[in-house]
Amino acid sequence: MRQTAPEDLPHLKEIFAIARKFMSETGNPGQWDENYPGDQLLREDMDNGDSYVIQKGNTIVATFVLRGGTDPTYNVIYDGQWLNDEPYAVIHRVASSGEVKGVIRVVLDFARRQYRNIRVDTHADNKVMQHLMQKEGFRYCGVIHCWNGTERLAYQYVQ
Repeated sequence: MRQTAPEDLPHLKEIFAIARKFMSETGNPGQWDENYPGDQLLREDMDNGDSYVIQKGNTIVATFVLRGGTDPTYNVIYDGQWLNDEPYAVIHRVASSGEVKGVIRVVLDFARRQYRNIRVDTHADNKVMQHLMQKEGFRYCGVIHCWNGTERLAYQYVQ
């Protein structure tokens, strides 16, 4: 695992295309449209030092964002509440090529080594991620609204 570099952008775009196809095939066609995430957002993640890739040998097989600090989309939660109000990190944009199993465990282990309090959100149709979050000890907390106004199910992990 390493931080994402600008030259990784074409590989990330391929991985996100594969992930969007998988999501659509598993009943979640609406979480990410064909242009998400855009080049500008991916570059911002890299510039902020929040974007990571997972490699098998020299091949990038997954990517994700791990960001410490407050996420404005998590300021208001509906139909529930966060487990605490302590400082937290967020995980966003987990995507895999499908070549390696257990990517989410690698991502979460990495995050847990750095943070005791982690928040994640996912689309109501993303049953795969919902299952993985519960399996990994995250608790469902309620509903948040993304920057574009769409609803997401919110989860939190506290060590």
